[in-house]
Amino acid sequence: MMWAVSDPRNQQDLVLAMPRQKPADAPALTLWQQAARKSARIDHPGLAHAVEVGEVEGWPYVTYDPGSSSTMGELTGSKGMSAAELVPRALQALQGLAFAHEAGVAHGDLQTSMLLVSESGACRLLGLGVALAAQDPRLPPSGSLQLHRLTAERDVLAFGLVMHQLLSGQPALEEPDVGRVIGRMPPLGREPVRLPWSMPHPVPEALRAIINRATDRQERQRYRNARTLVHALEGWLSSEGGGAGPLAQLQDRIRAAGVLPAVPGGASRAARLAMMERERTIELAEIVLQDTALTFELLRTVNSSQVRGVLGSGSGPVLTIRRTIAMIGLDGVRQAALSLRAWPGPLDDSQAAELERLFDRVRRAGRIAQWLRPAGYDAEVVYLLALLQNLGRLIVQYHFPDESAQIRRLMQPEPATKAGEPDEPGMSEQAASYAVLGIDLEAIAAGVARQWGLDDAVMHMIRRPAPGAPVRSADTDDEVLRLSAACANEVVDAQALPPAQMLAALQRVAQRYARVLGVTLREVQLAAQGIEPSSVQTEGERSTQFGGLQ
Repeated sequence: MMWAVSDPRNQQDLVLAMPRQKPADAPALTLWQQAARKSARIDHPGLAHAVEVGEVEGWPYVTYDPGSSSTMGELTGSKGMSAAELVPRALQALQGLAFAHEAGVAHGDLQTSMLLVSESGACRLLGLGVALAAQDPRLPPSGSLQLHRLTAERDVLAFGLVMHQLLSGQPALEEPDVGRVIGRMPPLGREPVRLPWSMPHPVPEALRAIINRATDRQERQRYRNARTLVHALEGWLSSEGGGAGPLAQLQDRIRAAGVLPAVPGGASRAARLAMMERERTIELAEIVLQDTALTFELLRTVNSSQVRGVLGSGSGPVLTIRRTIAMIGLDGVRQAALSLRAWPGPLDDSQAAELERLFDRVRRAGRIAQWLRPAGYDAEVVYLLALLQNLGRLIVQYHFPDESAQIRRLMQPEPATKAGEPDEPGMSEQAASYAVLGIDLEAIAAGVARQWGLDDAVMHMIRRPAPGAPVRSADTDDEVLRLSAACANEVVDAQALPPAQMLAALQRVAQRYARVLGVTLREVQLAAQGIEPSSVQTEGERSTQFGGLQ
């Protein structure tokens, strides 16, 4: 509870914070005072400094000097606050909250009125350590690490609800008390909270995904701690403003560890083969394509402005390894192979195993793209496009393995709690990436590919069509290649589903691409089984071959 008060001792205007209920007895009051003083000693720019920790007639309190500041709620009112105004301010308080959590102190009763904003825009959080621990026999013992973790998770949910209210201008569930809103949300209640589509100010899709994850109806999907929410908001803010967000961090990590590590033995084999006679260029290209990291390194090298300027490759990008080898020569291949970071780079064993599974999956998509492409289109180009459509996934798994694990977890469905009910769906890959990194995987891939020198036409080709969007026509050869690669990647995505869902997913893929690629359900199913469709004769073909005998 918060009040604006005046201290008659020195004629100072203060903000007074009190717990919702009085401590039960003198020992409880003493424990509260100890906790409040511990909280007051935590020093962070995002936390308001306590002026006094005291008690009157058994009611404990903490006072703060607001100066010329106003609460965030007073500044916002019902008109809401734009994302560009809110996020930088809220981040300051959230960073303070994360710092307090890491120091072992949770808030316990976070409200919109507890965000104090100065005239310069600095935002501080009031009321840390003021709330009394709830006396509930179902909760862990007071002072336990488990209780601190649960209270900290509640703080993060409360902060998401505060941002919901400040963006929309209206309290969630039309209830201004954040604590009561939490009581009406799962798992305590049944009412979901999501940002409305009609807002006083536009809310970018990535920020909407972040706020909605913070208040998700599924507990498992919410942010586990304040620091992960800080990282997501920082990623979004810097991506919007061109600052040092995930893309800038990524460039630093690429300089240190390369784009991707060489697969075990692959780069060394290519380097040895590059020392042999030139007549083995085709064999060399086949070996290079088995190593995704070396493939990408050669594409980066040959499409760099320095190489294209010297070699005069023309205006278009290079998208085949055969042509790359012809342009940079065997020495160039050998240098590229030797420049790769050895497997598995900075990854630990479990992270390396996940990256290896992803490499296998991506190469499988490349093979399927070759099988399903329409006749007359270059098999190597469509293979490379299928790989490039996974560039964001691969880079995040290598350079941000923990965040990649979070994204995969958010995409997983939650099994139904009752028989006959549908599973709770997971997030889409884009929404999960926004919620974890503040930027989507395609934007990460685009940032890297653009630095390689790939032009707008190729940038479009490495973007898969939006999930669920109709695919009606392919007006250009580039679009046919793009859709062939996308179709293959969707087949591989379907393979990852449970058997009961895989057939329906493959049917959707066949229906989606039948018109533009001429693929049939049978071909899609064979490709999913790892069988090249053209190698399997149909019943009609076998009947013709044997004179109609069955």
